[in-house]
Amino acid sequence: MNCQNEAGEDDYHPGHHHGHGHGHDHGHGHDHDHSHDQPADTGMADSLFSKVNLDLVRCLNESTPDSIKRVFKPYHQRLDTTQFASSDPDDPELLVYVPFTAMIKLKSIFIWGGPNDSSPSEVRVFANREDLDFDSIGDAEPTQQWALARGAREPVEYPVRATKFGSVRSLVLHFPSCFAGDESTVYFLAFRGEWSELRDKPVVAIYELKPNAADHKTPSSELMGHHSIH
Repeated sequence: MNCQNEAGEDDYHPGHHHGHGHGHDHGHGHDHDHSHDQPADTGMADSLFSKVNLDLVRCLNESTPDSIKRVFKPYHQRLDTTQFASSDPDDPELLVYVPFTAMIKLKSIFIWGGPNDSSPSEVRVFANREDLDFDSIGDAEPTQQWALARGAREPVEYPVRATKFGSVRSLVLHFPSCFAGDESTVYFLAFRGEWSELRDKPVVAIYELKPNAADHKTPSSELMGHHSIH
């Protein structure tokens, strides 16, 4: 299957297809510097591992604080079950906020909750929504959602609709439930796609003869960087 195509909500590919022998050139062809703060990933074409802003990743309802950061691993460590995140024992819902250090053109998401029924049963993904929490997530329309594979023994790749994820600064992944029981477990999350450097918006000076203070109250830019996921 050509991973460039738009996918239906239930489309997925088992992890053993990740070699991507499609004949595509995955060298990106970008002119920017590919130096990374995180170790380089190996074994997955177009990996965005190094572009996840791990310091700012957050998760609501995880049983151990910051454990969600452990599931973002290099691809060769995808089957490592010693590092994982789980929900509170009496509530399987998880809400994961993932910011990036670059502008992302997302191609697919890899998700693995292990072969057991504590694996999440579905995911709702929201692009560029930093305002979501458990109070607002139920009424929000996801950018795309999937029923997840049950009993998978390796990460599963879920291609996204390219037109919906062309300019991504952050993602929210909502896992409402697991297949059985009251505790969800996630072992691996990863992303495939292209990226470009973020460029700061130019400072535009606006000259007013008589500035009106009321016109400058609480600009929306002051809210950037604040989100409900702590």
